[in-house]
Formats: sequence, C-alpha cells, structure tokens
Amino acid sequence: MKKLLFIFCFLICANAFSQILSSSVEKKTIALGEVNHIVITINNLNNEKVSAARENELLPFHFEEIKDSIAQTQDVYYRRIEFAVFDEGKFTIPELEFKVNGKVLKTIPYEIDVINTAQKTDQINDIMKNKEVKLEATDYWELYKFYILAAIAVICLIIAVIMFIKFGRKPKDSPVVATNQTLKELDSLKKKKYVETGNYRSFYVELIDISRKFIAKQYRVPADVLLTDDLIDVMKKNNTISQENEKIVEEVFLRGDLVKFAKTFPDQTTMEKDFADIRDFVKRSSKDLEFENLRKDA
Repeated sequence: MKKLLFIFCFLICANAFSQILSSSVEKKTIALGEVNHIVITINNLNNEKVSAARENELLPFHFEEIKDSIAQTQDVYYRRIEFAVFDEGKFTIPELEFKVNGKVLKTIPYEIDVINTAQKTDQINDIMKNKEVKLEATDYWELYKFYILAAIAVICLIIAVIMFIKFGRKPKDSPVVATNQTLKELDSLKKKKYVETGNYRSFYVELIDISRKFIAKQYRVPADVLLTDDLIDVMKKNNTISQENEKIVEEVFLRGDLVKFAKTFPDQTTMEKDFADIRDFVKRSSKDLEFENLRKDA
C-alpha cells in the first residue's frame, strides 16, 4: 500500500513539474483564402528555452502564413499563427516539433478542408460604374515617358557604336599603324648606337629585319621569307612600290648582304645615309598605297 502511494505521489510531482504542450485550430473547414489560426502553448517551462522553426516557417507548403506571433515568459510559451490556403482540397498540418531542454514535444496533426464557396451562378457587380477620363498630352507623357526616354537612349547608343566602328577605330593592320610602329622600331635601333660604335654587322642585320617585316605587312609582299634577289625581282614586277622606294630597298638590302658575309665594311656616313633612306621610305610608303588605290578605282 505504501509503495502504491509513493508511486502515485511521484507521478503527480513529475507531472506537475514537466512541460505540457497543447494546441488548437480555430476551424477545420475554411473557404479559399479565409484566414484561420492555430495556437500552440507550452506550460511549466521553469525558465527553459524553447527551440522551434523560425517565424513564418513552421507550417508546410500550401499554408500561407499571414502572421506568426511568439511570446514567452518564465513558465509559458505561446505561439499563434494566422494562415490561409488558396488551393481547394484537404490539407494536413503535420506534427509540429518543439524542443525544451533536449526533450522533443509534438502537436497532434490537423486536417483542414478547404472549399470554394463561389458559385457559377453568382453575379459579380461592380461597386461603381467605370468612368471615362480624357487624357491630355501631359498625361500621356507621364504614362510613357520612361519608355520614350529608354527608346531614345537605345537609339543614341546604336548611333554612337556605329560612329565609333566607322570613324573612331583604326584597324591594327592599317598603313598608318604599320608606319608608326616601324618608325618606333627604327628609333629603338638608333638608340643602340651601332653606327657610333662601328658595329656595322648588327646595324644592318636589324635594319634589314625591320624593313623586311614592314614590307611584308605594308605591301603584302613575303619579304620576310624571300632572298634578297628574289625580293627585288618581286618588287620590280609589283607596281605597288614606287621606283624611288624600290631603288632604296635594293641598295640597302644588297649592301646589307655584303656586310653580313664580311665582303664590305661601310663607314659611318654610309650607315647613317642607309638609315635615313629606309626611314624616308617608310614614311613615303603611304603615298605608294594611295596611288595604288587610285589606280584600282580607275
């Protein structure tokens, strides 16, 4: 008898100090879009913290949470969620879990029946008749000004791109670009002071190499792979290069071959003249191309 009394007292004490979860749903049947709510209460917290899903994330899909209110004191956790369902049918609110000091408490599941209360025969009446409003030019401007400004901006951008492509950008292989690049290379060669130090072999090797690359790029002649005699023969047959420029290239290239094989030893004056002649030839090359273009057009 004493043992039964002890067990009974123990159960009463345990129940008195354990957490008690309760839940309720206002309506089990609702109309489409009608607001319903569920309330969850946990008692006897004894200052314990309650862990659960964050606000507006407790209910599953189909349940549109409108408002999620949470309040907690030392002994009570209270949560009230207003929700609506916008699909017709039966939907279930499953067991919702809450953790208190490592212990998991669960609500009971609820089945919600969502019905469409509208009837096909229902007549929909406007609250008031439509009123015709006459719009003026300023009204149309206010309505469509952003579209008009956007269209103008697009047109201006297209024009700017066309102008840039047509006038603002020169091809990298244009005669002017090739000429300027070669003149820079010749200036770099001059700064090496091969002429002043008498290093004639290095001077002519680099001078002819620069000239060959320029002729290949400017006149579309394979000067970088042809031997000097073959290059001279091609230039004479090609009417693109003027006779004055052909003569300069022929003299300098032939002298360069003799220097390369140590058959001649030019002095400083000759080296300076050959450098100046090649430089003038590069500058005049654009006139050769202009004449060739006019001849083709004719």
